[in-house]
Amino acid sequence: MKRTWTIIGVADVARSFAWYQSLFGQARTAPAHDYFGQIVDADGTVLICLHRWGAHEHPPLASPEPAQPGNGLLLFFRVDDFDATLLRSRALAPKLEEEPHLNPGTGTLEFALRDPDGYYVMVSALDAFRETPK
Repeated sequence: MKRTWTIIGVADVARSFAWYQSLFGQARTAPAHDYFGQIVDADGTVLICLHRWGAHEHPPLASPEPAQPGNGLLLFFRVDDFDATLLRSRALAPKLEEEPHLNPGTGTLEFALRDPDGYYVMVSALDAFRETPK
């Protein structure tokens, strides 16, 4: 099996770490470092890595200045607790970028919001279509 570790540049690792833990309904913990943290699922799967801008000499993580964060990037998460994730998302974001709707390509419900650094986060139900929540 192959897995990817998606790493995004963030202004404040602890803030983003707490935000993603809230989104996924995880217990609050602290990131391993002030410059890097991994959000990990219960089975040990890395969901996303958060890297403070400029903390190391990784060229694409040197600074958020050359481009708007998230340009050309869509963070797409499939969740098994869609309704609960939607409720948590409404508490995390002042507004959703996309309200819940059926994706005709996947046959699943999805919605989108922005994280604290402006990244576009799409959340999709792991299971097939059912009635759209309000």
